[in-house]
Amino acid sequence: MQEKLASFSIKNWSQGDQPREKLFYKGREVLSDAELVAILIGSGNRDESAVALCKRILASVDNNLSELGKLSIIQLMEFKGIGEAKAISIAAALELGRRRRVEDALQRSKIISSRSVFELMQPKIGELKHEEFWIIYLNNSNRVIQKNQLSKGGITGTLVDVRLVLKNALEVGATGLILAHNHPSGTLKPSESDKQITNKLKKAAQSIDIKVLDHLIITEKAYFSFADETLL
Repeated sequence: MQEKLASFSIKNWSQGDQPREKLFYKGREVLSDAELVAILIGSGNRDESAVALCKRILASVDNNLSELGKLSIIQLMEFKGIGEAKAISIAAALELGRRRRVEDALQRSKIISSRSVFELMQPKIGELKHEEFWIIYLNNSNRVIQKNQLSKGGITGTLVDVRLVLKNALEVGATGLILAHNHPSGTLKPSESDKQITNKLKKAAQSIDIKVLDHLIITEKAYFSFADETLL
């Protein structure tokens, strides 16, 4: 039995097959997703190596890293060989990857189309299970000055603090606003409440020469743009 268990250890693989050594000598690009996750957890269980275990975990989410990132600590711990510490390591690494996507989007954050808004906001709100409403403040070159969460949970026109939005716009010197919120249900059709909020903010902003340039409804993989659909 001891010999069988030893054969599953990464330490007993040839050096070229060991994920850590493979990354060190050949670069991170050559490693599979399973090998990268295996480095995070370090070891497998009594029946499978770290890489085999990680392949099985990834297979459970159709080898989709975004879906893996949605698994809770408890869900990860359902896999034999994944304890709390390993589950936290996986969750932390995937969260760092998500934050990197946000930072990359911010560095390229001149808004040139509705697609660029989607790329900026999808990593932040596209996969949430609750609704959030955000305001993106732009300068006269359509570069992002700031983005703020306006509300969390269900939204209605009564929850929109127009004065706060406009006060902040004046403080940061914004000349344009973009509204964005997510639909956890996956539907891209704007509700009457969505339309009312858009019109309310548009009219209020016009009074101080600030334009509402767009309003995006964002889901995990798609978006609806009020501007593209000529609803502004």
